[in-house]
Amino acid sequence: MSAAPVSEIHQDTLELLEWPRLAEHLAGFAATAAGRRHCAGLGLPDHPAESRRLLLETTELLALDGLCEGGLSLQGAGDIAATVALCAKGGCAGGEELLALAATLATARRLRRQIEDPELRPVTTALVAELRTLPELEQRLHFCLEEGGRVADRASGPLEAVRRQLLALRGERRDRLQELVRRYGSLLQDTVVSERSGRPVLAVKAGAAAQVGGLVHDSSASGSTVYVEPQAVIPLGNRIRDAEGQERELERQVRSELSALVGEQAEPLGHLQQVLVRIDAGLARARYGQWLGAVRPELADSADAPFELIDLRHPLLLWQERREGGRPVVPVTIRVGPELRVVAITGPNTGGKTVTLKSLGLAALMARAGLFLPCAGTPRLPWCGQVLADIGDEQSLQQNLSTFSGHIRRIARILGALPQDPASLVLLDEVGAGTDPTEGSALAAALLRHLADRARLTVATTHFGELKALKYADPRFENASVAFDVETLSPTYRLQWGIPGRSNALAIASRLGLDPAVLAAAAAQLEPGGEGDVNRVIEGLEQERQRQQEAAEAAAALLARTELLHEELLQRWSQQKEQSAELQEQRRQRLELSIREGQGEVRRLIRRLRSVGQEVRVGGRVAGETARQAGQRLRHLEQQHRPLPERRDHGGWRPKAGDRIRLLALGKAAEVLAISDDGSELTVRCGVLRLTVELAGIEGLHGEKPAPPEPPPQVRIRSRRSPGSRGPEVRTEGNTVDVRGLRVHEAEAAVEERLRGANGPVWVIHGIGTGKLKRGLRDWLSGLAWVERVSDAEQGDGGPGCSVIWVK
Repeated sequence: MSAAPVSEIHQDTLELLEWPRLAEHLAGFAATAAGRRHCAGLGLPDHPAESRRLLLETTELLALDGLCEGGLSLQGAGDIAATVALCAKGGCAGGEELLALAATLATARRLRRQIEDPELRPVTTALVAELRTLPELEQRLHFCLEEGGRVADRASGPLEAVRRQLLALRGERRDRLQELVRRYGSLLQDTVVSERSGRPVLAVKAGAAAQVGGLVHDSSASGSTVYVEPQAVIPLGNRIRDAEGQERELERQVRSELSALVGEQAEPLGHLQQVLVRIDAGLARARYGQWLGAVRPELADSADAPFELIDLRHPLLLWQERREGGRPVVPVTIRVGPELRVVAITGPNTGGKTVTLKSLGLAALMARAGLFLPCAGTPRLPWCGQVLADIGDEQSLQQNLSTFSGHIRRIARILGALPQDPASLVLLDEVGAGTDPTEGSALAAALLRHLADRARLTVATTHFGELKALKYADPRFENASVAFDVETLSPTYRLQWGIPGRSNALAIASRLGLDPAVLAAAAAQLEPGGEGDVNRVIEGLEQERQRQQEAAEAAAALLARTELLHEELLQRWSQQKEQSAELQEQRRQRLELSIREGQGEVRRLIRRLRSVGQEVRVGGRVAGETARQAGQRLRHLEQQHRPLPERRDHGGWRPKAGDRIRLLALGKAAEVLAISDDGSELTVRCGVLRLTVELAGIEGLHGEKPAPPEPPPQVRIRSRRSPGSRGPEVRTEGNTVDVRGLRVHEAEAAVEERLRGANGPVWVIHGIGTGKLKRGLRDWLSGLAWVERVSDAEQGDGGPGCSVIWVK
């Protein structure tokens, strides 16, 4: 990331706004040492496109971090810059450093797999698109090195042979030492084999050293024990030393070969390190913003764009509140239109004027650095190429500077830096203070008029009443003030726009018990038409503002009560509607039960008449025919009272790309980005998240329900043939009913239930047996007006043991 050069005034501004402290807080969210160093020295891009890219990068990493289980991890990534530089110069890196490089390659490969998605994450995908993870180098490093950086036996044939030789020599020496311990046990102070200067020794009594024979390496503090390397193992020790030297040399050769391989890939490894640092820094920005409860700002293309920061909270005060138990942070709202160039903030000391300046300055710097802002809603502001500040007291005994002189020196440097970039934000604290009030006020007014012509926005705090009148002579000026509660003698830290602050000195003095005579004399000293009249006008404006605020609060309360009443009425209407529908359903169910009972009685009557086997006439008609007609009338009555399918009126509303909708599952508004081809799914953006939701999971912002997507045209294939065809074509489990083993009336009920939903022929398996079940069903079906015909099934479908019913 390219950064603008830091001049003296820019560095002063960063120090005054405590930007290094914010960078330290950000560094605490980085996962690697290189990422922490990058964040601690957080630079500022010198082009708006770079800042927008960083903001998009932060957004994509925040979303991905939320999707990954346990968050996006950089575990295994190390700082390989020094290792790569050493290998590129022909040096030999250590085994642990080379293993750390291999682990970094593995981490980079895993991160690339997680990040790559050109549609969801185009910016971070482009970041890792050219990343080379060098799997062959990683495999070679893991093959040649073991845990802890030790060179593996398999890395070199000669190395393996030397280590086998070492193992045998050490074993032989150990065996000889144990034999000597047993032989000279009475001459030894201890049977444990010790080590001195890397050589094995026996703890021999001082008077018996000559009997053991060998090389004395050390003695005890009392002189009663000497440590002797027996002569029998000295040649073996020399051979072991020689073999160990060969082992070290062979290990160094392997590490040198691996270092040479790393040096050959210095360029892609350097790029890989930069990408990992940028990913770590972007993830730190995302997590820091999430911890602050911040949102992504919108940087306007034009330098004349407005500032809109709703409920902006100072990030350092937020840190102090949450980490150090500080006081709750009072948010400030800043709305500056495109036509405004200067805002003069007035009000008492300790009222929050300086905090407002620093909050605005940090917000501009954070947006430029790709950080989210702790605001409500969506903050909007122009890209500020320069943030220049004069905040605080710059007295210097060494330079013989007074407060006024220190301010003037800094302001001179600010004016000298302004021609470099018109998109500048200038912050001045107590402009014109530290000298004669008349001259200081005149100088401050001239300075603000000069800055209005050269800077995008200047925000100045002041106690000079004359600066409050600039707004009424120049539309580029605006007044603001910090509120002060005279009753409690304490500031509210609330910023009021459009109304200048008034002096509260006399009111405060009165509340503190100053002699009324002194207060009256002070009030008489105020010149008519001067500061006293201005304060009275301001007091009147504040009282009018208070009345308007009370009226607005009363209207808001009335609106809330109205909404509650409306919701209560809707709830009662819905309950009444549900109760009415429930009562109607109960009545319908009772009527349907009565109809079914009547149908059952008719079927039983028909069966009794058939069992008698006689034609009983009632009123000149056959009784069986009369009963069947009664049954048909009952079925017709049942069809009339069957509930109609519910039809919902969707009003024909369908969302379109770009519409604002509400997610039912989250209860939050979102923007429609795309709609699937069949219209059943939508891709939406909710805050920083990009989601895919079903159409049924949304509604309009005014409660509109989406109309279901139109189904694609379908061609219904009927399996039923015309009466003149050979027979049915397909028999499936869905259009087949098995009534074998049932009584006739039970079979009738089962067949009737299947015929209700029939959309073609129905196969009834009744078997052959005595034929009573088949005859009973055929007789019953012949009396149904909506049955077209009944025939035996084809031989492959059951023949005479299965009947096919054709429905009209």
